[in-house]
Amino acid sequence: MALYLDTSCLLKILFPEPETARVMGLVAEEDEVVVSTLARLDAVVQIHARAAGGHLARPAARALATRLDTLLGQEPYQLVSAPADLVDRAFLQVRALPKGYCPTLDRLHLAVMQGLELRRLLTNDHAQARAARALGFSVLTPG
Repeated sequence: MALYLDTSCLLKILFPEPETARVMGLVAEEDEVVVSTLARLDAVVQIHARAAGGHLARPAARALATRLDTLLGQEPYQLVSAPADLVDRAFLQVRALPKGYCPTLDRLHLAVMQGLELRRLLTNDHAQARAARALGFSVLTPG
């Protein structure tokens, strides 16, 4: 059964953080790790945000974006398009679970999972993890 990798954990593969080794270990145990075009977009935006904030040189940002595309072309990663009804699914989740708060982008990741019929999530975001569990998803966290 495939594992969906959200942006919070995808970035840990690109930027060394305390949870990086754990994320990489969990990914290595999987046969299929799904990364959506939404997660790829968000990761590239975060890379460029670090460059815009002066935390990363522009050539390094470009190299990281290229590294990301290379990584997503390798096993066990599978880059998939976000479903067309993404926003509608997210809206229905919010209406059905008014107490299951998580920010919009995280909610969109959960809608991607629903649209792709995925049931397992790797995230470092606690609000997203709670919302995912409320939807009946299995959640792994690196921390």
